[in-house]
Amino acid sequence: MFKHNLKYSLKTLIRNKSLVFWSIGFPIILSILFYMAFSKITSEESFDAVDIAVVNDELYNSNNSFKMAINALSDKKSDNQIFNTKYVTINKAKKLLNDKKIVGYIKINEDGSPNLTIRKNGDNETIVKTVLEEVSSQIKIVENIANQNKSEETDSIDYAKIYMDAYQKVNSTKVSFKNTSPKKMDYAVVEFYTLISMAALYGGLVSMFIVSRSLANMSEKGKRINISPLKKSDSILSGLLVSFIIQSIGMTLLLLFTNLILKVDYGSNMLLVALIALIGTISGLSIGLFVGSVFKTSENNKMGIVLSVTMIGCFFAGMFGMSMKNIIDKNIPVINMVNPVALITDGLYSLYYYGLNKRYVMDIVYLLVISIILILLSIKSLRRAKYDSI
Repeated sequence: MFKHNLKYSLKTLIRNKSLVFWSIGFPIILSILFYMAFSKITSEESFDAVDIAVVNDELYNSNNSFKMAINALSDKKSDNQIFNTKYVTINKAKKLLNDKKIVGYIKINEDGSPNLTIRKNGDNETIVKTVLEEVSSQIKIVENIANQNKSEETDSIDYAKIYMDAYQKVNSTKVSFKNTSPKKMDYAVVEFYTLISMAALYGGLVSMFIVSRSLANMSEKGKRINISPLKKSDSILSGLLVSFIIQSIGMTLLLLFTNLILKVDYGSNMLLVALIALIGTISGLSIGLFVGSVFKTSENNKMGIVLSVTMIGCFFAGMFGMSMKNIIDKNIPVINMVNPVALITDGLYSLYYYGLNKRYVMDIVYLLVISIILILLSIKSLRRAKYDSI
């Protein structure tokens, strides 16, 4: 009987074009719109080497350590290029700055320190200033080591070799950090994280439909179920299983479409991405089950409640502004601790950066706890449902 009802529920859901659209079609359409809106963000926001000028005078040419640093930071063949550097006279540097061809120019002072001249304050100007401060700090360390290596017995000093040895010594004694995160994090990917979370919670529409159609006061089918020998629990469980299957198919298609077609980078742990997405689907189904069993209102109103809960959760999770999630986490963290959308998004975010970690596991635990609580409350409500007449 359970298998028969499972087959019947599957046919019923597949024939409901509205539910199929919201569960499978709408998230894919929305992902295309997201891609069209955010595909150029990475290229527009990517870092371009800053145009600067260096006054190429005697003070600069005699400062070997600074020359080495500028050359390294201006190497176009390097992945770490920061500057597009022009080596010019002081008058030419001033003209380039006035003509807005460069962000600023650097002139070496008599004490060997670099002096930066800029036209205005801005992001690029701040970058140049910060890099120069770091370079100056490193040069001091290198020069201290180089001075220790100078031989007092010879007048012939190979400064290039001394500075190179000093740099190598500094690099070998630095604390090294192992970077296990991806090379870059396109912040538009967070929007796709909230999209996955939203699609997971849209499963609530399917489970809400199943439950509502099993209640005698909501549909003719519900009346037949309540007067038939078929257990209400078997009807609901078979419906929920079918709901999970359909929603899982939709989630799988969404992940494959965004990853393979739209080239959204979810990191290297796609199985773990799929895992938290499917667990999020369970939480979505539990929300629909809760709304369908507890709220005594029409099916359209229940659908509105599920959609409202989902979209409010998306708002708090940062779908309509990524700063919102940070604001909520900082000021009212309890909201996102019970917000399935935020938990799924947070789990995907932490997985992208840190791989399998405690934070990811705790997000899954919270999702399961929320699902279990809602399912138990729904079962209690369904058991207490009685009708004067059918």
